[in-house]
Amino acid sequence: MSKTTRATQVLSQAKIAFTVHVYDYDPGAERIGMQAAEALGEAPQRVLKTLMAEVDGKPVCVIVPSDREVSMKKLAAAFGGKSAHMMKPADAERLTGYHVGGISPFGQKKLVPTAVEVAALGEDLVFMNGGQRGLQVRLAPQDAVAVLKANAVPLVA
Repeated sequence: MSKTTRATQVLSQAKIAFTVHVYDYDPGAERIGMQAAEALGEAPQRVLKTLMAEVDGKPVCVIVPSDREVSMKKLAAAFGGKSAHMMKPADAERLTGYHVGGISPFGQKKLVPTAVEVAALGEDLVFMNGGQRGLQVRLAPQDAVAVLKANAVPLVA
């Protein structure tokens, strides 16, 4: 597995301090984010999952703790919209250039508005997908928000 991806290149170019962590990805896992947290031996609230959604038909990127679910009402409100729904996996892959289970918020093919669950900012360091299944990057959540130009807002149900 290469530890250099578009995601790690974006972080390096932005001069963001991060470390790379590899784990055994289980394609059959019911909840991929929870499986990553368990494999890394980390608390689920520190392992953030990257989800692709649509608000009023426009693509957005959503980052929340792996043990939480996104509130569609809060998601729509975060982007000033009326309705939100999860993007179909094939559409998410086409838009981001990453495979489901390896979608990183960093280095996506098309830049889209991004929101991060505000509770994640309470952690010193968080894990986010590094652009490949079984690859996570660990960094300060404030650095992630800055490089993504993301809004930190309440998103979970």
